[in-house]
Amino acid sequence: MDRTRRQLATGLVAASVSSVIPAAFAQGSSRLTLAHNLTPSSPKGIGADTFAQLLKKKTNGRITVHVAHSEQLGPENTNMSALRTGTLDFGALGQGALLSVAPEVAAIGLPFLFSSLQAAWSTLDGPVGQELAKRVEAKNLVFLAWWCNGIRQTTNSKHPILKPDDLKGLRIRTPLDPVTVDMFTAMGATPQQINWGETYLALQTGVVDGQENPLANIEAAKLYEVQKYLSFTNHKYEPTVLLMSTATYNRLSKTDRDLVREAAHEATPVQRKAMADSDSSVKAAFMKLPNFKMDTVDIAPFKKTTEVVWDEWQKKPFGDFVKKLRATRA
Repeated sequence: MDRTRRQLATGLVAASVSSVIPAAFAQGSSRLTLAHNLTPSSPKGIGADTFAQLLKKKTNGRITVHVAHSEQLGPENTNMSALRTGTLDFGALGQGALLSVAPEVAAIGLPFLFSSLQAAWSTLDGPVGQELAKRVEAKNLVFLAWWCNGIRQTTNSKHPILKPDDLKGLRIRTPLDPVTVDMFTAMGATPQQINWGETYLALQTGVVDGQENPLANIEAAKLYEVQKYLSFTNHKYEPTVLLMSTATYNRLSKTDRDLVREAAHEATPVQRKAMADSDSSVKAAFMKLPNFKMDTVDIAPFKKTTEVVWDEWQKKPFGDFVKKLRATRA
């Protein structure tokens, strides 16, 4: 009888353990990966690291995020494909990488749409940003936050750019973004779409004459070493989008999903502030460079020259959305 009881007790314990193990695994530790294309010291890098730290703290260390910066996992289009197939957990990607899933996102970067970072953030935090986020999520992605990739300036190695005609004949590196290509084509330049990780070498070897980026990115990649002139063209704003793989999201518990969204929300003002602060600090640092000239330009001629880009984009299938944005311009 005692033996029978012992066998029964052993069976009950085994059954109890087997029922607990899956729940324990569900709440176990996870090591996830976030990819981006810039350095850790860049505003994007600061945002990514902040997000990782916040999520680790909120989950008491159960979820850690490895940040693979500087294109360690390939260029942004590769990261986008990995997110959609579930082989990458998070990505902080530029708008160009989103065009294969939601081409209307590119409209946020149309010429001279926003006069300040704050104006861009207000739009993206409002109905326009919410509408775009829903369109992104309809493509098997989880939208987490609109981060900031700044208002962009133009550099080159040939001569100062003070008016649109000064761009004629210059080979300008652009990201994989059709708005930027259309914009510089309209101003007479020859755009060359080159991955970010290859930009420094392309400038150094003369494959291209110049490029366009926010000051923070120019500084982080040390492009001032291979460029002589910077013009404050302020020609476009570009967002960074923090995304998550749907496959990874679905593996998490409801509690952890909420914590991911909380961490993304709290990291957003940190990332944006890093971008805003960088404009003044980087400009001050550039002023001390002996062989680097900076020029403030009258943007009115540039704005006029690129009106044709708005006209063409208004003819696209999402032309109503473009028209709505055009009506908001200052």
